[in-house]
Amino acid sequence: MKKLYIIRHAKSDWSNPNLDDFDRPLNKRGKKNAPFMADILRQKNANPDLIIASPAYRTKKTAEIIKKHIAYKSPILYDEHLYEASLKTILEVINFIDDDYDTVFLVGHNPGLNMLGFYLVDFNENIPTCGILEIELDCDSWREVNKKRAKLLSFDYPKKKY
Repeated sequence: MKKLYIIRHAKSDWSNPNLDDFDRPLNKRGKKNAPFMADILRQKNANPDLIIASPAYRTKKTAEIIKKHIAYKSPILYDEHLYEASLKTILEVINFIDDDYDTVFLVGHNPGLNMLGFYLVDFNENIPTCGILEIELDCDSWREVNKKRAKLLSFDYPKKKY
């Protein structure tokens, strides 16, 4: 059995039009929501064996805040393929996860995460910033991940919890 947490980065700051999209930081709300949602993960005893994140600045910061709040000790794996990733690319990243890891946090971007949620569990809502899908996967290998093996356990996001 595997468990995948699909986590969209926290709200980013658009105030500097000269910044490249990749370099946008978190805004005030994002800096508040990321630790709030990390605390929800901690309360659920969501203890990842691995955190994989896009290397975009806002995604890195979201992953780092989550890491700190859940007391995750290992390094975060930053995968450049997750930035502006298609569904196919995200599935390839998932398929290459070492099978020793049973619980994985995947921190990334829309629209790719929305497509992944729809593909795996017919999740047809927008995953808002800092939104989290918790998916149970009835398999022993990340290479076996598919719709038939996936079950949505929960969907949380900041405005749902405030």
